[in-house]
Amino acid sequence: MNIGQVADASGVSAKMIRHYEVIGLMRQAKRTGSNYRAYSENDVHTLRFVRRARALGFSLSDIKELLSLWQDKSRPSASVKKIAGKHIEELNLKLAELRSMVDTLEHLARNCRGDQRPHCPILDELGG
Repeated sequence: MNIGQVADASGVSAKMIRHYEVIGLMRQAKRTGSNYRAYSENDVHTLRFVRRARALGFSLSDIKELLSLWQDKSRPSASVKKIAGKHIEELNLKLAELRSMVDTLEHLARNCRGDQRPHCPILDELGG
């Protein structure tokens, strides 16, 4: 398969496929006699794995480690669970930070009259 076909089959853009090759997230594609990239069905599976992991917010370094574990059929599932657990903790921290931002903005918006006057607690908070 060429890069366009693999992009369509995996849901990963050709640009990202090339990027993943450069950073070592996936192996360099084999080349045809005319120097075009040639991919296998296994490459499509790898790219789908990466796409799903990215959709769950895993970092590229975590994805690299998860890919390695996925390809190692003798892996201990505890290693995979540890990576997922760390990511869950990070996501929960982000959720708490986002909730705090929403609460603050809601409070400021409630206290802003939103009329023709120049006084605005939102701007006061940002400027203070």
